[in-house]
Amino acid sequence: MSDKTSIPPDRIPVIVGVGEIVDRPHEIARGLEPLDLLERALRRAEEDAGTKLLGEIQSLDVVNFLSWRYRDPEKLLAQRLGIEPSHCYYGPVGGESPIRYLHEAALRIARGECNVAAVCGAEAQSTATKAERTGARLPWTPFAHDAEEPKRGAAFQKPLAVTLGVFRPVTVYPFYEAASSAHWGQTPREAMAESGTLWSRYSEAAAQNPNAWLKRRFAPVEITTPTADNRLIAWPYTKLMVANPMVNMGGALMLTSLAKARAAGVPEDQLVYPLGGASAEEPRDYLLRDQFYESHAQNAVLKAVMDLAGRDGKTFDAIELYSCFPCVPKMARRTLGLGPDVQPTVTGGLTFFGAPLNTYMTHAACAMVRKLRAGGKLGLLYGQGGFVTKHHALVVSKTPPHEALAQETSVQSEADRNKRAVPEFVTEAGGKGKVESFTVLYGRGGDVEHGVVMLRTEDRRRTLARIPASDYATLAHLLDMNRTPVGSRGEITMAADGVPEWQASNIL
Repeated sequence: MSDKTSIPPDRIPVIVGVGEIVDRPHEIARGLEPLDLLERALRRAEEDAGTKLLGEIQSLDVVNFLSWRYRDPEKLLAQRLGIEPSHCYYGPVGGESPIRYLHEAALRIARGECNVAAVCGAEAQSTATKAERTGARLPWTPFAHDAEEPKRGAAFQKPLAVTLGVFRPVTVYPFYEAASSAHWGQTPREAMAESGTLWSRYSEAAAQNPNAWLKRRFAPVEITTPTADNRLIAWPYTKLMVANPMVNMGGALMLTSLAKARAAGVPEDQLVYPLGGASAEEPRDYLLRDQFYESHAQNAVLKAVMDLAGRDGKTFDAIELYSCFPCVPKMARRTLGLGPDVQPTVTGGLTFFGAPLNTYMTHAACAMVRKLRAGGKLGLLYGQGGFVTKHHALVVSKTPPHEALAQETSVQSEADRNKRAVPEFVTEAGGKGKVESFTVLYGRGGDVEHGVVMLRTEDRRRTLARIPASDYATLAHLLDMNRTPVGSRGEITMAADGVPEWQASNIL
């Protein structure tokens, strides 16, 4: 068989196997722990490859999981597999991490540092939560209480943000939702309709994915209408518009070199080639960003991968746009130059396929491989983590690359070049304040807890302020579906507990 490129076949990385497992135990105690899910997913990936590769793994990346804590889980997994990989890594929290690990594994093969690599991730949050609620004892590897818990959310945010409850993804992403839709000239009603239509498309893909947790199509109105089963969480997000972590899932991919794949007899039509990608980040403290209607890191990453595809997002036959909350794929599809009729997923999204926390994109990569094997030519995998914080995208193809993988993946300098001045943040303010963005937080019973506005003061500094649940008029102003409150002005006062509060001027 002749080579289709001038690159040595032993330096061309290929994905040869994908494996997934979904665990729905009839009894809580029979639920599989994350290590079991990881091992089974890897064995299924080897089976998919059609050749014995597990024993030859030299590079093993395990995506961070939060449903159970182990000490050195990557080493425990390697012991189960009977291997001693030279690269054996358990990474930090981040929804973009599976794509980053896949990209880095491909680069190791391209550099000749290894011949077989694996990336895997798993969560058993559904079983772990049910066990905790019922007091059931799980016959799993003992929980490693002495293992350090990864830093998340509040660890990187300002105290005022924590006090006001806007330090979790579900309460921070609404700031991007409101600011971006206002920037695009949408009314809240139009923005909600776009979210519903987009999310319905994710559910359509999930309905066709045998590994999805929720396998049915949801109509746009079902997704956006608050009900007892679809409660509002943080405006404008209902339960069906946010990630669903209550799943038990494992996913794995195996890579090798084209030379080894051919020597092992892996069919050519099963091979999928990583062509390259890009990464960039925003500040972890979201209040250190210049604005909230776009992400410079996201833009830089997506523009870089478009360059790989001929500078046109429409070149991709299939895409996976990370979908923890609607604002992320809505911003991404605009940067890619794709219209509102976009099909944003091959997997089903974090609401409907399910959100095994950091490892959703492992499953998305598996789904993309199957999609390209079935007839697509070029695919885009875009993952992100944190609060629109960490971004990584990878282009994969059914055609071998014409040139070696670029070793530099960061486009941070491009992202930073576009960043404008960041306003000073203050915790005490008075006088007039203009709304930069906002959300409203709801309790489990559907009642408003309070509103939160991000404001610019008269001297252009930034602060956060509360709208008490008793201020019906200001809350109604925020929740008007026909007119965005972004840009409206009001009065800032300091409450007795030392927290800024805001009331809209036009209703005083």
